Amino acid sequence: YFMERQANLFFWIALVMIALSALIAWFLAYHLGRPLKRITVAAQRLAVGDYKVRLLVESSDEMGQLARNFNDMAAALEQAEQSRRRWVADISHELRTPLSVLRGELEAIMDGIRPLTYDAIKSLSGDVMRLNRLTEDLYQLALSDQGALSYRKFLLDPVPILQKDLAAFIPDFNQKRINVKWTNRLSKPLLVNADQDRLSQLFRNLLTNSLNHTDPEGQVEIMIQHIKDELL
Repeated sequence: YFMERQANLFFWIALVMIALSALIAWFLAYHLGRPLKRITVAAQRLAVGDYKVRLLVESSDEMGQLARNFNDMAAALEQAEQSRRRWVADISHELRTPLSVLRGELEAIMDGIRPLTYDAIKSLSGDVMRLNRLTEDLYQLALSDQGALSYRKFLLDPVPILQKDLAAFIPDFNQKRINVKWTNRLSKPLLVNADQDRLSQLFRNLLTNSLNHTDPEGQVEIMIQHIKDELL
C-alpha cells in the first residue's frame, strides 16, 4: 500500500511539473515571440521601402537592444534615401541646364534664327563638353561607390593641369561676369605623385562649385604657393 501511494504521488508530481513546464514555456514563448513578431512585421515594411517604421523599445535587455539597433538602421536607411533623392534632383538640375541651352541653340539654327557659324558650333561644343563632364563625374562616382575606382599615379606638375581646366571654364566665368584672378607664386615647377585624371576631376569640381556659388560680378581667386612641404 505504501509503494502504491508513493507511485501515485510521483505520478501527480510529474504531471504537475509537466503542466508547470508547459505553462512557463508558453509564457516565455508569448513574451519573447510578441516582440519578434513586431520586428518581423517592421522588417517587412522596411524591405518594401517604408523607412519611417520604428520599433517601441520596452526593455533594456537583448530584445530592447535589438529594437534600438533596428531603429538606428531604419534611420540610417531613411537618411540615405533622402540623400539619394536630393542627389538625383541635383543631378537632374545640372543636366537640365546644358540640355536646355543646347536644345534652344539647335532649334534656333534649324529655324534659321541663328546662322550656323563657327561661333555657334563652338558654343554647341561647349554645351556638349559640359554634359560630358557631368556624365563622367557620375560614372566616376559610381565606380567610387563600388570600390572599383583605380588610380594611376606618377610624378607630375599640377599647375598646367589646373591651367588647362581653368581655360575650359573661362567662357562660363565670362558669361556670368565673374573675374578670375590667377596668382602663381612658385619660383619653379614642383612635382607631386598623383593621378592626372583624378586631379583634373578635382579641379573641375572645384571650378564648377566656384562657378555655381559665386554671384555675378564677383571674383574667384586662384593662388598657388609652396609652404614648407605643402603645395597650396
